[in-house]
Amino acid sequence: MVRPRKNRIVAFDPDVSYFKPRGIPLIELEEVCLTVDECESIRLADLIGMSHEEAGGRMGVSRATFGRIVQQARKIIADALINGKAINIEGGNYRINEEERIFMCCKCNKKWEEPRGTGRPSHCPSCDHDKYLRVWEKK
Repeated sequence: MVRPRKNRIVAFDPDVSYFKPRGIPLIELEEVCLTVDECESIRLADLIGMSHEEAGGRMGVSRATFGRIVQQARKIIADALINGKAINIEGGNYRINEEERIFMCCKCNKKWEEPRGTGRPSHCPSCDHDKYLRVWEKK
């Protein structure tokens, strides 16, 4: 009997859930599915640059499991890019992290909190700059 999959902790619920090559009608495209937890693994490893151990801890899985998740996600994305397929982001075994959301401006380094469920902020409330990162602080 196979062990049930453990829910992965996801701190980022993507606002955009579909990508397709430009100029090709949707009806003519093949589609690949990237799960929300696979998308989170790409965000942590490739966008933020976390180590597999730290990112695995953030998602509530082992380093080895995180490595398998991110490897599968990269394979799906590479298939879509190389073969001109649409990417649908949905499903997976995950739960949204209910902790506070803290952002830091890349220009002035100001940190601020945003309530969950309000989407991504459009700019820094201090300097109006539109480049910022989500940060986590240990309690």
